[in-house]
Formats: sequence, structure tokens, C-alpha cells
Amino acid sequence: MLEKVQIILEDEEAKFAVIPYEDYLRIRDLLGDKEKLEDYLDYLHTQKVKVEVKSWHTLQAVKESLGLDES
Repeated sequence: MLEKVQIILEDEEAKFAVIPYEDYLRIRDLLGDKEKLEDYLDYLHTQKVKVEVKSWHTLQAVKESLGLDES
């Protein structure tokens, strides 16, 4: 969403952002539904973490670390 934004400048300062109508409808729908907005914000946070985190732990390693290993 918002990959195709046109910025309108006035005196070399951004004044307006023009987006495709379909994007506008999705944003309007998202902002009008608290649960959808929370889900979308969670998704954005997850994407940010995926980029930032360089190492991952296996489920087994996490269980062992927490003392939850069943084996």
C-alpha cells in the first residue's frame, strides 16, 4: 500500500500526497475498523522486526531455554 504516491510540491515543500483511489478505499476501510487497523499495525511491526533481527532461534532451542523441553 502507498507504493504509488505522487507528492505535490509548493515552493519546494511537500504540500499534498496523491494516492490511487483503490489505496484510498483500503486505507479508509482500515481506519474505520479498529480490529483491521490493529492487525495491519501488527503486520507492519512484524515486517520491521524481520528486517532488523539477524539471528533466529528454533522452537526447540526456545523451549530448552525456558525449561519447557518435553524430551
